[in-house]
Amino acid sequence: MTDPADMIVPLLREMRAENLAQPEQTRAMIAAPDKRLGGVEEAQKSYRQALTADTLLSKLVTGEFEQRIEALENKVKELEGHK
Repeated sequence: MTDPADMIVPLLREMRAENLAQPEQTRAMIAAPDKRLGGVEEAQKSYRQALTADTLLSKLVTGEFEQRIEALENKVKELEGHK
C-alpha cells in the first residue's frame, strides 16, 4: 500500500497543472471567494427548507393520528360506560 506522504507531491503537481490550464477560473475563485460559496449556501438553504417541510408534515400527520386515537378512546369510554 502506498504511503500517504508519497501521494501528496503528485497530487499537488496535478492541482498545479489544473490551475495553470484554467487561469481565468482560478483567478475568479481567488478574487471572489463569496461567489463560489454561494452555491453551497443555496444548497444548505434548500436542505434546511426541505427539513422544515418534512418536520411540519410529520407534525401534521402525527397530530391527525393523535386526534383519531383520542376520538376512538372517547368512543370506547362511552361504550364502557353504557354497559
